[in-house]
Amino acid sequence: MSARSKARKQTLDLLYESDIRGSDLLELLTLRDVEEEGPDARPMREYTKALIEGIHTHKRKIDELISTYAQGWDMDRLPAVDRNILRLGIYEILWATDLDDAIVIDEALTLAKDLSTDESAGYIHGVLGRIASIKSSLSL
Repeated sequence: MSARSKARKQTLDLLYESDIRGSDLLELLTLRDVEEEGPDARPMREYTKALIEGIHTHKRKIDELISTYAQGWDMDRLPAVDRNILRLGIYEILWATDLDDAIVIDEALTLAKDLSTDESAGYIHGVLGRIASIKSSLSL
């Protein structure tokens, strides 16, 4: 597993926890980023920090896009894992300009296959594929 894949998984863990607990994402990042020595040390990867900060900054627009393009699903009805995989994927597609969209979508599908239902990967693929295909026409 690549360093960025590990950072995405770490990001998804934080997004999911924040979503389920209703806690502030940046506060949670600060709490979980334990850099000191010893068995409790869990430093966050730099890419994880960048993803969390970016998703937090653009969360309103990301959630608006999910609501618009997740056809047939209300944000509250989406499984929490799927909702947060979509948040991560949409952020990387639209704001992480150094990445190819196909890589982002593939990484999101891997997370969905590993952590969600059998149907989730296809659904996530459809939403992220749609976002990637129209990203140049979106006003961000």
